[in-house]
Amino acid sequence: MTTMDIHKVLSLLPHRYPFLLIDKVVDFKRDEYLIAVKNVTYNEPYFNGHFPVRPVMPGVLIIEAMAQATGLLAMASRPDEVGEKALYYFVGIDKARFKRPVEPGDQLTLDVRLKSVRRGIWMFDAEARVDDRLAASAHIMCTARDF
Repeated sequence: MTTMDIHKVLSLLPHRYPFLLIDKVVDFKRDEYLIAVKNVTYNEPYFNGHFPVRPVMPGVLIIEAMAQATGLLAMASRPDEVGEKALYYFVGIDKARFKRPVEPGDQLTLDVRLKSVRRGIWMFDAEARVDDRLAASAHIMCTARDF
């Protein structure tokens, strides 16, 4: 399996509307990378207030979308570690940069790459692109904990 439809995404991530920010996975390789898509539409609830004059996807939600993509990669790569009895938490971010606004009608492509796993902390390089143009990038750290 190198793709995931919305049904598979929903089976892995605990997020639901309006906080599920992944529509599908177009490619991934276990323990290496995952490429996902978020279709940004005008009816997203945050556009009512951010900003009424010119709707822009909040940067924090772009980061969250990248973090959700890391969760999918971790869960697909190591289901015994990050499985049904664990929640996958966002624990840190470094070097977050925003290069261009993301607006309704854009398709956000999320590219996350696993750099290492040390003492239960997963470290990733992440990029969000629109039309092959960099919109945001960050180093993201996450961990899985039983609930």
